[in-house]
Amino acid sequence: MFSFCTISTSSHLFKAFALANSIAPFKGVLSILLIDKACKIEGKPENVRYFYLSDLHDNIGIRIIDKYKNNKDKLRWALKPVFLKYLLKESNALVYVDNDVYFYNNPKILFDLLYTNSILLTPHFYDSNPKKNQNWLEANFKVGLYNAGFIGVNKNAIDALQWWSECCLYNIKKSYWRGLFDDQKYLDLVPILFDDVMVLKHKGCNLAGWNYLWYKLSRKEDYTLEIEDCYPLIFIHFAETSLTHFSKENSFLHPEYIMYIENLREHLLEYNHKRSYFKTYTISVYINHLKWTISRLLEG
Repeated sequence: MFSFCTISTSSHLFKAFALANSIAPFKGVLSILLIDKACKIEGKPENVRYFYLSDLHDNIGIRIIDKYKNNKDKLRWALKPVFLKYLLKESNALVYVDNDVYFYNNPKILFDLLYTNSILLTPHFYDSNPKKNQNWLEANFKVGLYNAGFIGVNKNAIDALQWWSECCLYNIKKSYWRGLFDDQKYLDLVPILFDDVMVLKHKGCNLAGWNYLWYKLSRKEDYTLEIEDCYPLIFIHFAETSLTHFSKENSFLHPEYIMYIENLREHLLEYNHKRSYFKTYTISVYINHLKWTISRLLEG
């Protein structure tokens, strides 16, 4: 049995249920921290367990809940290390993924690595070429080297999770000039501060709209997907950027997108992906990119 966990509001449980369905063939069990209501939802997959804010009794968890109770996004991000630490009381190894992740192959490789590593991190794998696409090069230093939509831990990670919890209590904020990006930027320090941390460079893990262009992709005769150097596709992170890119019919990952959407509709029949150009964060990204472009032009 493989132990996974995620954090969700009730309105996004259909994504968590799709995630649960994707790990079910591999004997994966999904623990969901439901942060907005203490009631059971009908129709959940059999491999799902619910937890609630009232289950988190430790001091730092209570303080985080009190600080971010009026902002569901910040609360979800800040409670990742708290929930992981809570679940490690009963699990030897555990993987957190955002609820918009979907697995296509056996996650056994992740848990095998957690026998010998206390923490697994996945890089964003943004482009890092200083000769072109320099905006992506600089993005590494603005939003973080590692994607906080995935982290694997075992029982030896408790100290690191406690430190991360304290960072999240300190501040959950997007502020490039201060070096902050919600819960994510803090992860840059984890391989420096703690031992037995593995940076997972398996390119089939946490494939997403921000890194797929840099990979050479090929389909085998049985139509399964492999990535350069024969990395099998393990899981895709279907964040907004991924949905936008992979929804295009000419995208190499369009079949995987279709599979994901069909699974979402098993739990939310009317689901239809519509890109929003007017979210506060999306607008801020465009503004910051414009500022970056102007500064580059002024440099000559």
